[in-house]
Amino acid sequence: MNSLQRILLVEDSPRDAEMAIAALEAHHLANEVVHVRDGAEALDYLYRRGPFAGRQNGQPAVVLLDLKMPKVDGLEVLRQIKEDPSLKLIPVVVMTSSREEQDVLASYRQGVNAYVVKPVQFHEFVDAVKQVGGFWAVLNEPPPGSLAKPRF
Repeated sequence: MNSLQRILLVEDSPRDAEMAIAALEAHHLANEVVHVRDGAEALDYLYRRGPFAGRQNGQPAVVLLDLKMPKVDGLEVLRQIKEDPSLKLIPVVVMTSSREEQDVLASYRQGVNAYVVKPVQFHEFVDAVKQVGGFWAVLNEPPPGSLAKPRF
């Protein structure tokens, strides 16, 4: 198994995706970040369909998932990940601007591992992404044999 797995960033906002990638790189990220722009692309990546049919690498170490997206929203992506025995052990962190109680509850009911509200200010957003990345890379212990730990 490749010990250096990717981080899957599912984000439709180019600005937020760019800031998240920059924050992870500023935290000396050694992992590759794969950015997809909507839930349909995320599912294609995870299930190796369409443009990702030929990808050889394993599943991502963590999925950073926005909720409000075109085509397939984040809650549906989360539902499919957590209902699929081959995907359900992948940690999923929702990173969204929504503070709506219904979104938070729905995410946890679907099995999200963490729910983070994206700060509006640039430096606060960068700090939040660094903290999320650092937690899943350094502190979190994945289930044995399921996922390699990301490296920073």
